[in-house]
Amino acid sequence: MSDKSELKAELERKKQRLAQIREEKKRKEEERKKKEVMQPLRVVTEDTCLFHYLVPPPMSPSAKSVDTPSETGSQDSGDGGTGTLHWDSDPSTLLLHSDSQLGRGPLKLGMSKVTQVDFPPREQVLYSKETQTPTQTHHKDAELFNYVFFDYSGRDLQDKEGESQAGAKLSLNRQFVDERWSKHRVVTCLDWSPQYPELLAASYSSNEDAPHEPDGVALVWNMKYKKTTPEYVFHCQSAVLSAAFAQFHPNLVVGGTYSGQIVLWDNRSNKRTPVQRTPLSASAHTHPVYCVNVVGTQNAHNLISISTDGKMCSWSLDMLSTPQDSLELMFKQSKSVAVTSMSFPLGDVNNFVVGSEDGSVYTACRHGSKAGISEMFEGHHGPITGLDCHTAAGPVDFSHLFVTSSFDWTVKLWSTKNNKPLYSFEDNSDYVYDVMWSPTHPALFACVDGVGHLDLWNLNNETEVPTASVTVEGSPALNRVRWAQSGREVAVGDSEGQVHIYDVGEQISVPRQDEWTRFVLTLTEINENREDVEELAAQRLAA
Repeated sequence: MSDKSELKAELERKKQRLAQIREEKKRKEEERKKKEVMQPLRVVTEDTCLFHYLVPPPMSPSAKSVDTPSETGSQDSGDGGTGTLHWDSDPSTLLLHSDSQLGRGPLKLGMSKVTQVDFPPREQVLYSKETQTPTQTHHKDAELFNYVFFDYSGRDLQDKEGESQAGAKLSLNRQFVDERWSKHRVVTCLDWSPQYPELLAASYSSNEDAPHEPDGVALVWNMKYKKTTPEYVFHCQSAVLSAAFAQFHPNLVVGGTYSGQIVLWDNRSNKRTPVQRTPLSASAHTHPVYCVNVVGTQNAHNLISISTDGKMCSWSLDMLSTPQDSLELMFKQSKSVAVTSMSFPLGDVNNFVVGSEDGSVYTACRHGSKAGISEMFEGHHGPITGLDCHTAAGPVDFSHLFVTSSFDWTVKLWSTKNNKPLYSFEDNSDYVYDVMWSPTHPALFACVDGVGHLDLWNLNNETEVPTASVTVEGSPALNRVRWAQSGREVAVGDSEGQVHIYDVGEQISVPRQDEWTRFVLTLTEINENREDVEELAAQRLAA
């Protein structure tokens, strides 16, 4: 307490000293200004006295003829004699008299033009520190005041620091929209190029306001372009529901359409229409295709596609006229699965997971004696809109984990080892349209919803609320989310045809060395809590 009072007293003494300095400088400045004002007045006074000396005040007519010492002067006359000058007391008339001309009368001289000249005093530019000192002193006082203030209210400083850190987690980098090709269309799918990290493919639905434009559009955007125009424009006759860069083929873009056709665009071609397309026949798809994916290795890979009638086809990118293999996805040989989303676990080309319109999730395999649907996972109460298997490689294998999003406003965490959800994230207040794991961080995933929210969840930090969240301007429905391979950027597409690229701060995107072991502990805790809830629910049912 004594330190505080001493600090206050010291502050008061400094303020008094500053006030005295200001008063002294102010007084000196006033004296200097007064001297500057008086100097031209003194010059004017001297000129006036000289004028009165040369032109004396008016005299009476009787006195005009009397010469006085002040009115006469000597001058050499024209003939060498001495003459006398006589001034008339009237300032407007000047009479010149000489000894030889006094008899002939005075010679009247008139003033033809009067020119007034005003010579202002020379401007003096003086440097004065007075204009700087008070301002500088004021800042010092304010800094001292703030120093005292923040010593006793550190929480205010922490709040500001927290806000700046929150803003650094997600920041808008680019926004892609094209007036003709993407405006008034819905973004249906996004995919980053595996060969060129700056390229992003986006597919779009039909534009009802432009009936003469193609129904299906796919644009390739370049992050290195300063202009917000697409690098490549592709289109086809049916709305494009899914799109992907063909892995191992840098120039090819694959699209799945509403009509069921699979189309293939090549950026080396001069035309914007597909260079290949699948036939509309019973051997191929005849229902909308929401899922396309290229899986395999450089020397052995296939294009996998699934339509909403549950038909899965395997294609060679060299020939799309006939599928190499096809499979009907049916649960218990009776119920066709209306697939809306698909994902392959990391490093697996045979087993995969699909989400359906009825809210169920299924695991399946492509080959073997048990090809087709393997197990069903129930938990959602609405159609599955997004599904993604864990892809972050590290010291611990989490490839059995996957997340799903649904129209029931939730995101759920699953494991292929358990047919019930491990955890349900219920922070959203609208349809959740898509979800995706971070490709680099084991416990981080992103999701988007129908009111413009992009949420990032780090399960090692918090499972009740998002670690970072941002609302897109205008709050459009966000349909798709896609992480870049680096894990530093995330792209989202909305219902108005816009693609937004957000930079993710290093404090959330870059995993620490212990993130994998921490995630193991997080999953253990989640499992224990789930078992406790199930046990409590069973006890209530028994009672």
